Amino acid sequence: MQINIANLAQGIDTVWVLLCAALVFFMEGGFAALEAGFIRSKNSLNIIMKVFADCTIGMLGYWFIGFGIMYGLDKAGVFGTTGIFLTGNFSHLDLHIPLYAYWIFQAAFAVAVATIVSGAVAERMKFGPYMIFTLLATSVIYPVAGHWIWNPGGWLAKLGMVDFAGSAAVHSVGGWASLAAVLVLGPRKGKYNKDGSINVLPAHNLPLAALGAFMLWFGWFGFNPGSSLSGLDLNIARIAVTTNLAAAAGGTVSILYTMWKYGKPDASMIINGSLAGLVAITAGTAYVAPASAVVIGSIAGVLVVLAVEFFDRIKADDPVGAIAVHGICGTFGTLAVGIFAENGGLIYTGSFNLLGIQALGVTAVSVWAFTATMAVFYVLKKTLGIRVSQEDELEGMDLCEHGIAAYVGIEASHSRSFSHLPEGVAKVYLGDENAYIPNK
Repeated sequence: MQINIANLAQGIDTVWVLLCAALVFFMEGGFAALEAGFIRSKNSLNIIMKVFADCTIGMLGYWFIGFGIMYGLDKAGVFGTTGIFLTGNFSHLDLHIPLYAYWIFQAAFAVAVATIVSGAVAERMKFGPYMIFTLLATSVIYPVAGHWIWNPGGWLAKLGMVDFAGSAAVHSVGGWASLAAVLVLGPRKGKYNKDGSINVLPAHNLPLAALGAFMLWFGWFGFNPGSSLSGLDLNIARIAVTTNLAAAAGGTVSILYTMWKYGKPDASMIINGSLAGLVAITAGTAYVAPASAVVIGSIAGVLVVLAVEFFDRIKADDPVGAIAVHGICGTFGTLAVGIFAENGGLIYTGSFNLLGIQALGVTAVSVWAFTATMAVFYVLKKTLGIRVSQEDELEGMDLCEHGIAAYVGIEASHSRSFSHLPEGVAKVYLGDENAYIPNK
């Protein structure tokens, strides 16, 4: 092949997208560590296996039909009808990189959507039905929403919706799908009492969860700048800056807010606060100023704390805060584009037009994700069953689902792990109805 400027530019863009695809896929490791750390040790291997199912079954589903539904041709703007098995004509996408490079980048996004849900259903969902869900999530649920927003023929794309890297298409879809899943699945045994009080089911390894959050933060430098699809686009530098500032602001505000509210900085809220900032900036990262990114991240850092408490009050048991981080902050981030975008945002133009389009778009994909997931979970519940037995839940998902414990020597009840804690710090459920640390 003769080397010229055009070929060289295409090569640089291809390498850039492949590198960013690797970073986005590396985020699955971050999800695995985050979710495993946030739950009890007796279930940590099971959640990692669910993430593996996302990466294996989900990847195949997206290759088989998901990419075609998302980026194939259609006339109504609802879903693609071409491109099964990654074949056919995708010239309407006007790509400047090979289709295969674009596919691997998009496939990493698809499995991330399913993995968001895996954390919300942790500690009580059967592995088999989860595999069915992750196949449907990556091959149908996410691709339909993605088609509306990112396919040039999608109805929201034609309206002018702006979602640069997926606050709506990825995070809102994953977050509101998570809410539907936990409502059908029900809370973990011992989480809520009949008198309305809430028990803490303690994270077994917050340092592991924090490591997972840092891995996700690192991967976001592929998630957001990579969505430019060009290593020659000099705006990738600003995208990296706005991404980082939003994460920093979300974490900082979560520190200060929990110090004010609880008297001490809450580790789990701070971890999720940084992630909330990342989720919220994802839609507008290429279109907002750094100062606006700080404001967006700061608001997300408060929203995530309030949202975690709200979903606990309505008994939507989400062990990792996926609904709050991805559903609430993804929705907010999508709306924030209509307020803070330098081109079309309310602050800069005084017009509500873009904000209205953003509100319509994020509502549409969220309702789609919620209803589709609820339908899938309801059918699975009535046919295969989606919950392990109470006995298996108490023993732990690792042993009952996989026949092996994540940690050698850890007892299923975990009562020894917390027996040294003083009374009054929390009311902590230890795996047995009569094994609590009382709350004074």
